[in-house]
Amino acid sequence: MKRSMRVRRAVAGALVVGLALVGCSTGNETPTATTGSAGGSTGGSAGKADCTVGMTQINQTAVFFTQMNEGATQAAKDAGCDLSIANANNDSAKQNSDIETFVSQGVTGLIVVAIDVNGVLPAVKAARDKGIKVVAIDAKLEEGSVDTFVGVDNAKAGEAIGKWVVDNGLAAGKSYGVVDAKNSFIQNQREDAFRKTVDAAGATYTQSVNGDNVQEKAAAAAQNLVTAQPNLDWIYTTGEPATVGAAAALKGNTVTKIVGWDLTKEVIGAIDSGLAVAVVQQNPKQEGVEAVQELKSLIDGGTAKGFIDVPITIVTKDNVEPFRSVFP
Repeated sequence: MKRSMRVRRAVAGALVVGLALVGCSTGNETPTATTGSAGGSTGGSAGKADCTVGMTQINQTAVFFTQMNEGATQAAKDAGCDLSIANANNDSAKQNSDIETFVSQGVTGLIVVAIDVNGVLPAVKAARDKGIKVVAIDAKLEEGSVDTFVGVDNAKAGEAIGKWVVDNGLAAGKSYGVVDAKNSFIQNQREDAFRKTVDAAGATYTQSVNGDNVQEKAAAAAQNLVTAQPNLDWIYTTGEPATVGAAAALKGNTVTKIVGWDLTKEVIGAIDSGLAVAVVQQNPKQEGVEAVQELKSLIDGGTAKGFIDVPITIVTKDNVEPFRSVFP
């Protein structure tokens, strides 16, 4: 009887010790991710994969890019991801180096806003070979080179703003020049599609000048263009630096108008004055949000969407009002 009692006491003691050990986890266990049909983690915080995102940005001066950064930063905070943004400062070689640094740091997700869509491919491939999920924003990379592209169809949008010009009687019999950025693949797409559309409707193209996606250079290029050709009916600008630069160069000009891309406070002022007649506006902040949300889903085991379309708006005097609060 005494021996039986001792055995029962020993078993009870072992159970108490076992329960105590369960309640004192060290926190070093490897979490097991469980994904639902939508790809999101359903296993609670312990089931979520590590989300560390590196973002390589073209520059930190254009409002378009800073708004994109704001969207990505807020989305990363909401998703519980760590986000680091590297400024390539318009240097494609530095952009490649930044990607390599992110890979060596062991990020789980990568956002690429490419300067050179072909030059960036080797670094992007190296990242994917390491199992890193990659999303491209704004500039579409080679098919299959990234998990998902977030942005607009730049050729289609270039055609759309060209059609606006045609529909509003600004093509037939009119002459125009272009302020572009030869180092930007997507701005070349915007220019080619636009020119094809308006030229077919009777507009006369004179020349393109290169602003290199830098506002000061674009302003000087626009000034040189209108000095050489003072009777142009309008100038087409392919991105924010070119549009802002042209607005500065043409301030007070009553002959030449601007048709272009990307709003800023200065560009809204040009719309108010009648200098800018139509501007393609993207939604860069939402692009940043969508990119981080897509990476979070992919890191947690979700299926890549492939393309996330963020629609454009053609802004004129008639619909500019809602955008004023975005550019105070």
